[in-house]
Amino acid sequence: MSDSQPQQPSPSSRNPAGGPDRGPADGSGHRPAPGSARDPLAGPPPEATGLLLSGARLTDGRTVDVRLSGGRIQAVGTAGSLPAPALARVDLRGYLLLPAPAEPHAHGDTALTADGEGPVSYSPDEVQRRATEAALLQLGHGATAVRSHVRIGDVHGLGPMEAALQARRSLRGLTDLTTVAVPRLLTGVAGADGLAMLRDAVKMGASVIGGCPDLDPDPTGFLEGVLELAAEHGCPVDLHTDGDDPARLARLAAMAGGLRPGVTIGPCGGLSRLPLEAAARAADQLAAAGVRVTCLPQGDCAALERRGLRTAPVRLLRAAGVRVAAGSGALRDAGNPVGRGDPLEAAYLLASQGGLRAPEAYQTVSTAAREAMGLPEVRVEAGFPAELLAVRGDRIAGVLSLAYSRIVIHRGRVVARTSAVREYCDSAVAVALDLPRQGRTEPGP
Repeated sequence: MSDSQPQQPSPSSRNPAGGPDRGPADGSGHRPAPGSARDPLAGPPPEATGLLLSGARLTDGRTVDVRLSGGRIQAVGTAGSLPAPALARVDLRGYLLLPAPAEPHAHGDTALTADGEGPVSYSPDEVQRRATEAALLQLGHGATAVRSHVRIGDVHGLGPMEAALQARRSLRGLTDLTTVAVPRLLTGVAGADGLAMLRDAVKMGASVIGGCPDLDPDPTGFLEGVLELAAEHGCPVDLHTDGDDPARLARLAAMAGGLRPGVTIGPCGGLSRLPLEAAARAADQLAAAGVRVTCLPQGDCAALERRGLRTAPVRLLRAAGVRVAAGSGALRDAGNPVGRGDPLEAAYLLASQGGLRAPEAYQTVSTAAREAMGLPEVRVEAGFPAELLAVRGDRIAGVLSLAYSRIVIHRGRVVARTSAVREYCDSAVAVALDLPRQGRTEPGP
């Protein structure tokens, strides 16, 4: 079996003005011949104003047609009930249609650096290239929105943030990239510069304030600085913490309780190393304060010292009422040299090792991730945003197990497609067992 890399849209698929385009995939990985259904990655024809998804399976077992228009789901009906001859069409027979996942915890500035020799380059061109490539890889996996933590300060100043914001602009219409400003220190003499730079990052366009209180000499002072600035500018907060200090978590919960639009912390693997009673008490405090947790099932990220690859106790947190999302964290950098940046892998690990049922696990990378990022809810129902992922399969559990072929829809347009081809030799046993076969539609080697 071969699994192709996510295909990047051709230049013709991009709107020169940077706005969203509207744009069927047959799931085979082959471009349609002239005169057949249009290639969704080639951009919409001038007269196209929408897209028809036909024959898709939903998680409740129904097979439906879905009509998209203006970046939203216009109608959902039984298969064949939504005739739309003027629309481009995607044949989704054999695919499960889901709300698209989102990536709530990425590090685009350091992504794809694990194989490099010497120190990581933070030149603006290199950071922009890495952030762009990382976001496209994550888009190929299905994440139509990415929150990327970007380090600022030290000798690099605001250069990495400027580069990440440029990547965001260049990706408009393909994926939504938002940035988290991550200062190193905010207290003491050195922290004064960090606080000033954090203010400048917000003015530049950073939409979230972050950082790692654990690494500051005065964690409480760090929290005070971040929360005050966030309240002043109306920004959400997204902080790195191992979560292994119950007293520090209690202080954070007490300080963050009234902040809107909210506080997220992660990856909180240290909570799993605490005695059960202490972890349960911390979970109750976080739930009462409305603090969200983003766990990283694939492992910690480079922003924290590796202290053992333990995932946050997701079942305990959820039982306490904490809203838990799951992210991918490191994408082939010092935090995880083989990180994939795949939300479905995060969900797979929570289902296979974290004790969640498959639908619950997928919810952590879709509904909960979008909520943590302040994005609108997505359902496969009329009126909701057309942020969708079609995966070959018929049930969530099977999709998380074998998520090879994927079609990604952002703002009502197919923006990425990954196709796998599985073939068995013509043996009697393969025929007798009627094994699933996704063959090539054109002669291949």
